[in-house]
Amino acid sequence: MKKILFTFLLTLATTAMFVSCGSDDDAGVTSSCTDGIQNGNETGVDCGGSCTPCTQATLEGEVITDTTLDASLEYQLTGAYVVKSGSSLTIPAGTVIKATGGTSAYVAVERGAQIFINGTASNPVVMTSAAGSPAPGDWGGLVICGDAPTNKGSNVTSEVADLIYGGSNATDNSGSIRYLRVEYTGATFSNSKEFNGVSLFGVGSGTTFEFVQSYNGGDDGIEFFGGTVDGDNLVSVGSNDDSIDFADGWTGNGNNWYISGGAKAGIEGSNNGDDGNATPVTTTTLSNITVVGPVTEGALFFKEGGGKFTITNFYTSNVDLGVNVKDTDVEAAARIENGDLTINNIQYANAPAGLDATNYTGANQSFYTEGVATGAGNGAASPTWAAGWTIGLSNSGATTENLAGEVTTDVTLNATTEYILTNAFVVKSGASLTIPAGTVIKATGGTAAYIAVERGAQIFINGTSSNPVVMTSGAASPAPGDWGGLVICGDAPTNKGSNVTSEVADLLYGGSNATDNSGTVRYLRVEYTGATFSNSKEFNGVSLFGVGSGTTFEYVQSLNGGDDGIEFFGGTVNGNYLVSIGSGDDSIDFADGWNGNGDSWYIKDGAKAGIEGSNNGDDGNATPVTTTTLSNITVVGPVTEGALFFKEGGGNFTITNFYTSGVNLGVKVKDTDVQAAARIEADALSINPMQFDATATPFSQTDYTGTNQSFITVGDNTGAGNGAAEPTWANGWTAGF
Repeated sequence: MKKILFTFLLTLATTAMFVSCGSDDDAGVTSSCTDGIQNGNETGVDCGGSCTPCTQATLEGEVITDTTLDASLEYQLTGAYVVKSGSSLTIPAGTVIKATGGTSAYVAVERGAQIFINGTASNPVVMTSAAGSPAPGDWGGLVICGDAPTNKGSNVTSEVADLIYGGSNATDNSGSIRYLRVEYTGATFSNSKEFNGVSLFGVGSGTTFEFVQSYNGGDDGIEFFGGTVDGDNLVSVGSNDDSIDFADGWTGNGNNWYISGGAKAGIEGSNNGDDGNATPVTTTTLSNITVVGPVTEGALFFKEGGGKFTITNFYTSNVDLGVNVKDTDVEAAARIENGDLTINNIQYANAPAGLDATNYTGANQSFYTEGVATGAGNGAASPTWAAGWTIGLSNSGATTENLAGEVTTDVTLNATTEYILTNAFVVKSGASLTIPAGTVIKATGGTAAYIAVERGAQIFINGTSSNPVVMTSGAASPAPGDWGGLVICGDAPTNKGSNVTSEVADLLYGGSNATDNSGTVRYLRVEYTGATFSNSKEFNGVSLFGVGSGTTFEYVQSLNGGDDGIEFFGGTVNGNYLVSIGSGDDSIDFADGWNGNGDSWYIKDGAKAGIEGSNNGDDGNATPVTTTTLSNITVVGPVTEGALFFKEGGGNFTITNFYTSGVNLGVKVKDTDVQAAARIEADALSINPMQFDATATPFSQTDYTGTNQSFITVGDNTGAGNGAAEPTWANGWTAGF
């Protein structure tokens, strides 16, 4: 921005020259009268013809009394228009001001003066360029000076308009600005001195500043130079420098900022360009922020000492860097190390290849947490509150959004967005995650990428038979083990005890609430799961740790997982209409005192056991003992460890309608597993009827060699519904048949 010297053309309260009109009246409003009829806004001259009120007026000079413009007039801003201390300017809804004066044309409010911009959502005040082909930098902008503190001191001269600002009155009131749009501002004096769309110098908290847009400005869109004023519901689109900037000890807050199409930083937050430790330190809480790129200097440029910033619900789209700090900015880096910068729930959408959450290289890398954010309201899309008074906003949302971090409130995903799972995504206790039908989540983070639900949290996967929820690999050539899987932890009993740590995700599970409710999972397909930490620690497709019977778990498929397909670790939840195809280990596994039941399981092409049923790997007699009734089961082989591996104490199992195809062994029990054998001898295992189809040679129903050989009753059945073929209930939402 640049200094401007001008000579006031008139010394009236308002210099207002009206196109094709007569002399000024007391309010600076004149018109041309040609019929002698007095309408109240004409000159009063009898012109002998028809009376036509003026439609245009010129603004330039000083406002030295309380003045109100007329929304029925179109104003031409031909020079500086300055509201002097002790006076006020009121601009009613619908007023349009068109600037023609380049760097000399701007509207300014002195310290001690006030401006009242009274636009509405359907009828904003518009300050714009008068050029036939308007462009950024056509005119100056709006400058407001107040008496609130800054760390540049008091009685400072503004960068543009040469007005004094800054003082000790934190609650200073410069008026009210609501529903204002400024367009094509940012006239240039030099490379270091340009107007912004709106510049607020030392403006106090008594001022209202909300629902303001800068559109296609030549420099910054909106900038706060110290002061205490809050800025809410702000929009900056197409700025040629930073979109929204604050510095010099600004201690206001901001809520609902939508930023799109800026050239440099989405937000530039500074303390002081001469002294990064100057006081008062820039301190702000920003909530509900959207930055849509690309930009060259990041969604947030934390510079010149930065400040104390807390940002929540921060949504970025097509922006590479969550935070940008210059290597030479030691004061800003020190503040990050001291915990003065906190970003909670930042979400990256339409992330470019090689996304780096931050280029800050200091020791503290925990100042930001990823999560699900709605930003200014609708993610990358135009927020609802911006409708009617803004221009240049896209109504299309992001095509992809990253998922990572924590869910700490009730969050619902959007089925029209493709989600990229880049890291652990954990639903925290007390929160819920809802995933609607048709949602697709693609994982790219290897072992670090998984979805987990803490004990005390809930997940609602609301797929349908024609539109399932799909969690899969984001690799071009997906393979088993590309990512983790889904982990759900509950408060139901297990024979591992309470407050046990899950094998993966390191979450606590288990308790005394058999009816615990972790939510609803229906019509879900997980693919290419099972990322490996070690030979003894791998993700399953879906892992249920101590999940209670209040949870609904049905119509779930694991496809081509690197380890087990679906596994129950204790708990009481039932599992119905389950499909596991192509698992790299066991297809469906249950252990640790699971006391749920299962109906309609279809298992195919697993590497080891079709079903592995255990009690406890450390103590085969631990209680509660794994106890279940399974009905309508199909296992299609070949598999290496049988249709059922009864191990580690086994349990109390009743299986009805058990159909196997291409599987030699109906039951497999290790010779060393004395607790499992004892249970078979005590009739704790019953399979009736069991059908063996497409058997290989030689064939044996079971490799169990104990006395009790009557736990199997052979008989025809349809298993999961259609024998070895795909069951009807699996149509439409499964894959791999």
